[in-house]
Amino acid sequence: MDRTALLRPPEAAHEGELLRALERFWGENLIFFELLCHSRTLDEARERAFNYLVDFERKILHSRAPVAPAERALSRKAIQVLKNTFARRNEELTHESALKVLFQLAHGETVAASEAFVEEMRHLFLAMKEKSGLYETQAVVTPGRDGRLSRLGRQVLEQVERYAHGLRNDVIERREADRRRFLDHFGATMEEWNDWRWQCRHVIRDAGALQALVDLTDEERAAIELARSEGIAFGVTPYYVMLMDREPHRRFDHAVRAQVLPPMDYVEGILAGKGDPSKSFDFMGEGDTSPERLITRRYPMIAILKPYNTCAQICVYCQRNWEIDDVLSPKAAASEDKMSKALAWFRQHPEVEEVLITGGDPGIMSDGALKKVLDAVCAFDHIRRIRIGTRTPVVLPMRITEAFADLLASYRIPGRREVVVMTHFEHPYEVTPEAAEAVQRLRRRGLPVYNQGVFTLENARRFEMAALRRLLRLIGVDPYYTFNAKGKEETRAYRVPIARLLQEQAEEARLMPGLNRSDEAVFNIPRLGKNYLRAGQDHEVIMVDSRGRRIYEFYPWDMPSDPQPFLFTDVAIQDFLHALAQRGEAPEAYRSIWYYY
Repeated sequence: MDRTALLRPPEAAHEGELLRALERFWGENLIFFELLCHSRTLDEARERAFNYLVDFERKILHSRAPVAPAERALSRKAIQVLKNTFARRNEELTHESALKVLFQLAHGETVAASEAFVEEMRHLFLAMKEKSGLYETQAVVTPGRDGRLSRLGRQVLEQVERYAHGLRNDVIERREADRRRFLDHFGATMEEWNDWRWQCRHVIRDAGALQALVDLTDEERAAIELARSEGIAFGVTPYYVMLMDREPHRRFDHAVRAQVLPPMDYVEGILAGKGDPSKSFDFMGEGDTSPERLITRRYPMIAILKPYNTCAQICVYCQRNWEIDDVLSPKAAASEDKMSKALAWFRQHPEVEEVLITGGDPGIMSDGALKKVLDAVCAFDHIRRIRIGTRTPVVLPMRITEAFADLLASYRIPGRREVVVMTHFEHPYEVTPEAAEAVQRLRRRGLPVYNQGVFTLENARRFEMAALRRLLRLIGVDPYYTFNAKGKEETRAYRVPIARLLQEQAEEARLMPGLNRSDEAVFNIPRLGKNYLRAGQDHEVIMVDSRGRRIYEFYPWDMPSDPQPFLFTDVAIQDFLHALAQRGEAPEAYRSIWYYY
């Protein structure tokens, strides 16, 4: 068979980068290529492919070649992924077939495959053959241990300090100047600025009001205007607008802007979903895990209580923002009837020892209204811990008044009941002197503060989240979770591959002091809840689709009798690397990402 001819499939389907990637892949895997070429049917190719993998695995296990142990372990993982990918069961489950795509490509057929698919397969085969190039096979002469550690520490600090943060003197000075400009704009005093109620009364609700404070791109302005005209909630506190740079270059404030300025594809996705009766924005399946209105329960001993369904501003990728009518909606407070039924449910479930009060954001309830909720919850002797889920330390730090901190602390009884604040810093640029003081008001009263970050394209560069964790510890916030961005289709522009989060936790967080890296990498499964990725907990790659996207199968780890797995189609690694390149990153710096599964 003429291999050269087979490397030139129809031009309409295989051009440019795809053809070059395919030629390289076949050139590195001639035996596998010939195996596919000499197979008359897909089933015959499958049988030969599995024999090939088994033979290779046997060779690896018995080989005495001088290969780094980590390289050998990676080889076995890659072989398992390839077995999964070529399995008929997984083809039936996912309605995709990587083997069929490879079979058709080898036979010169027209296939709607992507460069991302070929690159994913190429790196799987490189790992299988112990050729990832990530590990040294022989000892390298280096300075002593102390010298190596010092050099490594300096490299880490150099990476971490790439990222501007809100405690840097130059950033503080620039924001102080912006605040003076904002005060002139509003005709306000510093006393008013530091009053959280004033901030709420002056929330920015439209593109024109925002444009008067910071410059917007045409796309930013158009997306906000479309969102508002179609009833999609939008709002930003004046304080949080101050965290944006006046110029729209997004060089430093990209995470701040992306948090609240809806991209056009997000707005269009929401509008398309609203017009589709089969579409649900309830990605986490809270409708199926709510035994009573205002309550969500996915775990044996903790439940969520949602007494207040609005926020001081709207986060674009929030899992519940589609439920919120508007920022600071006057109809946000739960009715007495709903609250009564929710509290009755807690009374009837003494095994639930922990309550997460969230929403919306209970932090923007009045002290009196929040006290009423806390009094009711604390009337149950079986409640041992109360978490307050609030983003006010980040978007409205002046809300954490002395009186508010005293209120929360009054329910803390050492040895009997704990009160904890859960917040959501997303980027070092959000960490400010005001936020630090708000956190310290809580900490001085014995109230722990934990952070739940979301891993998105806006904080996924090398050591970007490490920089955030380092800064959070210095202001008194404990890193708790790093969530993989939820797989909501309308927020696809924010998503990054699971492999990047695994890479970050293994390579970047690992180099930081233990207290800085104490959080857990988490993937949220609809209806079931958290899957701890770093623990390797019951998830695996079972397929690669023709667009190069890995398909993961997650299992209900705490309910092993449940037969229904959750399938998740991830972001293609090659697409993610292209997105990083557009942001000025060198894809080569992320090359180990291919080898995290």
